[in-house]
Amino acid sequence: MSKLLLKNRRATHDYEIFKKYEAGIVLSGPEVKSLRAGSGSFFGSYIKLLSGEAYLLNAQITPYKFADNANYDPKRTRKLLLHKKELAEIEQLSQQKGQALIPLAFVLKERNIKLEFAVARGKKLHDKRQDLKKKDLARDSAREMKGR
Repeated sequence: MSKLLLKNRRATHDYEIFKKYEAGIVLSGPEVKSLRAGSGSFFGSYIKLLSGEAYLLNAQITPYKFADNANYDPKRTRKLLLHKKELAEIEQLSQQKGQALIPLAFVLKERNIKLEFAVARGKKLHDKRQDLKKKDLARDSAREMKGR
């Protein structure tokens, strides 16, 4: 059983998602409590592979208000925990032109907080418009079916 803690709402709008992954993430105690409270942001965040390890960069986890936040950096770089085979596969996929690693959500699985992320490609403006048209048509047809 898993519970959604924080979601990147812009991800599916701005990117075409190819393959999803799930990774553990190294967090401090106050960061865990803050995420469980649902406070944070994925705005401008991404995943980068450095020397055979994956890192989450620029994701903001709001300081927990009951903790000592004297030396706390809310946008610090956080290490992701993945198997070597997964890292090799992700590195190969992200090397392709136009591919990016995008965080999708923080999820609570049993007692552990996991990061869901995806290999994705940025959408062009016309692709975004087509998706919005499809969504509007689906909503209109659902309204008509409900009215009958």
